[in-house]
Amino acid sequence: MNSFLVLFATFYSAQHLLDSWLTGLNIAHVRRHQDTIPPYFRDKIDGAAYGKSIAYTIEKARFGLVVSWLQIPIFWYLILSGFYGKVDLTIRSLEYGPVITGLAYLASVAAVFLAISVPFGLYSTFVIEQKYGFNRMTFQLWLFDLLKSVLLSIVIGGPVLAAMLWFMDSHLRGVWWLYTWTLLSLVQIFIAAVFPVFLLPLFNKLTPLEDGHLKQEILGLARKINFRLSGIYTMDGSKRSTHSNAFFAGLGKLRRIVLFDTLVKSLTELELLAVLAHEMGHNVKKHVRTGLIVSSATSLAGLYVLSLLVHQPWFYGAFQFTHPSAHAAVLIFMKTAGSFTHFFSPLMSILSRKHEYEADRFAVEVMAQPQPMIEGLAKLTRDNLANLTPHPWYSFFYYSHPTVMERIRALEKPDVAKVP
Repeated sequence: MNSFLVLFATFYSAQHLLDSWLTGLNIAHVRRHQDTIPPYFRDKIDGAAYGKSIAYTIEKARFGLVVSWLQIPIFWYLILSGFYGKVDLTIRSLEYGPVITGLAYLASVAAVFLAISVPFGLYSTFVIEQKYGFNRMTFQLWLFDLLKSVLLSIVIGGPVLAAMLWFMDSHLRGVWWLYTWTLLSLVQIFIAAVFPVFLLPLFNKLTPLEDGHLKQEILGLARKINFRLSGIYTMDGSKRSTHSNAFFAGLGKLRRIVLFDTLVKSLTELELLAVLAHEMGHNVKKHVRTGLIVSSATSLAGLYVLSLLVHQPWFYGAFQFTHPSAHAAVLIFMKTAGSFTHFFSPLMSILSRKHEYEADRFAVEVMAQPQPMIEGLAKLTRDNLANLTPHPWYSFFYYSHPTVMERIRALEKPDVAKVP
C-alpha cells in the first residue's frame, strides 16, 4: 500500500468526520434554540421569520452533509480504480507535447468534476434557495452563468496553467516554483484591479448611482477618509437572488463601490452609509493588503512543497500514474492539499474575524455613533435568514465573520459607543 495514500486517507477521513461532527453540533444547537428568539431580535423579527431562518439553516446544513458524503465514494472510486492514470495514458497517446497534453488532461478531469457538481448546484439554487424565497434565476440564466464561468476559466486560467506547466517541464529541478509564484501573484493583482470594470459586468449590470443626496453622502464619506474611487454603482443582484450585499472592488483608479439593488431598498441612508464605511474600513486598515500578502505567502509555501514532491515516485503512485509529469503532480496536489491544510483554516478565520471587528469599529468612528451599523447588521441578518444561534465551536472553525450577536455586543461596548 502506498504510504502517501494511507497518510492522505487518514487526513481526508479526519477532515470529513470533523466537518460532520461540527455540523451535527450546529444543527442540534440551532434546534435547541428554535423556540426562543434571541432577546435583541425579539422586536426586530417575528416568530414566523425566525422559524424560517431556523429551517433554512438546518436544511442547508443537512444538504451540505449529504453532498459531502455522496462525493466521498465517487472521489475514492476515481483514485482506486486507476481512473486518473488511465486518462493520462489515453491523452499521452495523442502525442501533443507536454504542455498541450497537460492542459487537455487537466481540462478533462475538471469536466468530470464539473459534471458531478452540477446536480448539487441545481438543487441548491432551484430547490433550497427557491423554497425560502431567495432565488430569482431562471434555468437559462443559471446555465449562461455556468458557461461564462467556464469560458473565463479557459481564457484566464488556461494561459496561466500553460505557463506553469512549461515552467515545471523546463525547470523541473530549478526554481520553477518561484517563477510560477511570481506569475500567479501578478495575475492575482491584475484580476483584483480589473474585476469591477471588465469581469463583474459580464455577469451583472452595473448602473451609476443616480445623482442625489445618497450619492453626495457617499462621496463625502469617501473624501472624509481619503478613500479614492472611480465611481459608485448599483448592481442588479435581484436578477439572481434577494440576498443583499455591498462591496468595493478594484485597485487604484479602477476602484468602485458596488451596491446590490436589494440593499439600497432594505436599509436606510444612515445604515447604508455605515455598511459602506465598514467596507471602506477594510481598505483603510490595510486588511486587503494583508489578505493579499497572506494569500501570496500561502501560495509560495504550497508551490515550494510541490517542488519537493515532484521528484518522488510514491507521490505519483498514490493516484496510479505510471509516468511522472507536471500535470500529474498538479492534479495530485490540488486533490490532496486541502485535507492536509484544513485543520489550519481556523487560523485564517481568526484573522478574518479580527479584521471584521476593526472594520465595524472604524464604521462607528466615521459615523460618530454605533446605532446605524447595529441596525444595518440586524436588518441584513433578518433579510438573509442568517443563523442567529450557531454553535460556538462551529462558528469558531468556519465563520470568517463574527456572529451577528458577537458583532452587536462589541459595538455596544461603552468604549465603542462613546466614540466621538
